[in-house]
Amino acid sequence: MLRWGLVPFWAKDPSIGNRMINARSETVAEKPSFRNAYKKRRCLILADGFYEWRKKGDGKAPYFISLADGSPFAFAGIWENWNSKESDESLQSTAIITAAASDFMAQLHQRMPVVVRPEQAARWLAGDAELLSEVIDNSPEFRAWPVDRKVNNARNEDAALIEPSGPTIS
Repeated sequence: MLRWGLVPFWAKDPSIGNRMINARSETVAEKPSFRNAYKKRRCLILADGFYEWRKKGDGKAPYFISLADGSPFAFAGIWENWNSKESDESLQSTAIITAAASDFMAQLHQRMPVVVRPEQAARWLAGDAELLSEVIDNSPEFRAWPVDRKVNNARNEDAALIEPSGPTIS
């Protein structure tokens, strides 16, 4: 299990990870916080969907997004191992790589997670430098539907969190 929010190996304090849950595809190879993990420590984060909050009038509404065919998929991820200089504490952390939204996702948010297809997984994990732009250019088809605002509370964990509360967007 990895902690959400990348903590670079050189960080003095693991709290830096609270701000680094996503890595922008446009800068992941150059940013000091992400570049070593991008070159040497890639991972796949398995999912069957994710949530995004769509601006709506004076507020935001949660949506569940999945592949159009409903199949599971993997986000492009990076991971890091951090060790405290003062104690024996060791922490493995991760971040998802994001890209500018596709036309479909732009209806919901300006960015989206990068999805790695099964046939691209080995290349991603091996550190293929050319793959990221290829994956982004061939983003999969998604579908989305509004869900209950209960998704905003981490204590809520049940199948009802992905049940539609309105029409599907596809």
